Amino acid sequence: MIVDKNIKSKGQSVFLKLEEEILSGTLKKGDTLTEIALAERLGVSRTPLRAAIHALAEEGLVEVVPNKGAVVVGVGPDDLIEIYDIRMRLEGIAASLAAKRITDEALEKLSESVELSEFYLQKNDPDHLKELDSDFHNLIYKSSGNRHLCKILTELHRNIRSYRKMSLSVPERLKRSVEEHKEILAAIKAQNSALAEELAVKHIGAALNNLLAVTAAEG
Repeated sequence: MIVDKNIKSKGQSVFLKLEEEILSGTLKKGDTLTEIALAERLGVSRTPLRAAIHALAEEGLVEVVPNKGAVVVGVGPDDLIEIYDIRMRLEGIAASLAAKRITDEALEKLSESVELSEFYLQKNDPDHLKELDSDFHNLIYKSSGNRHLCKILTELHRNIRSYRKMSLSVPERLKRSVEEHKEILAAIKAQNSALAEELAVKHIGAALNNLLAVTAAEG
């Protein structure tokens, strides 16, 4: 029984590691997960590794191809549209709730995030801007006061991380994104929940349109 628990624990650890590498773009679409090489790299036996690959297949992140093994699928364009469609609506709800429930401390942090974004925009520092973009959205999720909504949005945000980095690599989108954050912040400060929701929905919609344009251009 102890052995079974250890295998399960190792399998979960390997699953999380590989999931992270796929979602971050370290492992790319089309990459083959070779059991021998992965077992050596991750320092595990093939039993927990196979359990992890099976779990990844159930999540739709890899596909097991006969005579080839597990091939990375990742989050594809169709998934992207579905995720953003859900995110658009839920981010609107989160912003609406945040306008009603945000604390003074959280509002100050949200304001600081926007101010720092403007600073790094002037410095032409996309790396800091990408971090601040995540901070801005996470603060709104938490300020919604709805832990279930926060959990779902955090997971969706994580699943499209590599795509978001791609989207925010476009200078004009970075600039516009900061402006949109300012508008959402102003609505939350004014406790205008309807406007905060509307602006958040438009913000995510604009991000999706930009991302689809970028992915189409890249082929």
